[in-house]
Amino acid sequence: MADRQEFNILVSLGVSFYRSPFLNTHFARLAQLGSMCPIHDAEQFGRELLRADAWLGWGWPEPSREMLEYAPRLRWSGHLNLTLEGAMSLLDRGVAVSEARHCWSPAVAEMALGLILAGLRKTSDYHAGMRRGDEVWPFNDFPAQLDPRERELTGRPVGIVGFGGIGRRLAELLGPFRTPLYVHDPFVHAEIIGLYGATRMSLMDLIRASDVVVLCAADTHDARHLMGRDEIEALRRDAVLVNVGRAWLVDTPALVDRLKRGDVVAMLDVFDIEPLEQGSLLRTLPNAYLTPHRAGGLVESVQRGLDMLILDLEAYLGGMPMRYGLDKESAKKALGGK
Repeated sequence: MADRQEFNILVSLGVSFYRSPFLNTHFARLAQLGSMCPIHDAEQFGRELLRADAWLGWGWPEPSREMLEYAPRLRWSGHLNLTLEGAMSLLDRGVAVSEARHCWSPAVAEMALGLILAGLRKTSDYHAGMRRGDEVWPFNDFPAQLDPRERELTGRPVGIVGFGGIGRRLAELLGPFRTPLYVHDPFVHAEIIGLYGATRMSLMDLIRASDVVVLCAADTHDARHLMGRDEIEALRRDAVLVNVGRAWLVDTPALVDRLKRGDVVAMLDVFDIEPLEQGSLLRTLPNAYLTPHRAGGLVESVQRGLDMLILDLEAYLGGMPMRYGLDKESAKKALGGK
């Protein structure tokens, strides 16, 4: 390997990354591999790209063939978020590529489980009532005052739409609840779905069979409004719909119309416009439970993502196989349409 001072590592992460003390050790590891150059704006990026041997980024700016004409020394590039077009631009240029999108999957799957339980057990309602001081205690009219819409998860059928890293981890987490598990993902082999004790179904069959429907599909063009008006109308009465994937998986006006009838519950972490407009009807509906795009955003997720990329850069420099590397075929499978 060349002297580390002669190996230039361009780092295009948000300014906040460099202010986060929990990432200090990761940047120290990078500095052991070469001369690290954190950049903060487009002008600086253009200058530093000319002399970069490696580029570690968040996904901004997106790699393009035109941009890479100004990267004569670039040999490796690793990203926390990468489009198929960006990956192909790098690979066509002969650059080794790593990507770490699965760093978010464990946290997103745990959030999905938490939202499922909250939707079934109404914990947010109880918390809000305790804050206001108007909570109802189960003393005076038990069990007549119990709400049959509050239910346990154990044994209740769950449908997972999208069976990548998030969906598979969620399936593992649901194991102790002994839920009948249904999966819709046309890109995953039935044998893999079967390994998780799940049954493959068409989307409409899954919706009709499930008390809980979880959306964690990839944001491909074909997945836009996967939950359209017909699919939303097909949700069971009192079904819980959880979206920890992408907002555009759902036809939001159609969902709002169904929520207004009060016979389903939606647990939403993603929205068509973010931040969610203050005047959004979703903020007013009592059966819409909202979180501000926080499913994957944990310290552990960011640390895991940088770990993945740094490990691959270390492997690349040591002449070893990269664990999170992409070639053109795997990029199409992993990033197809992103």
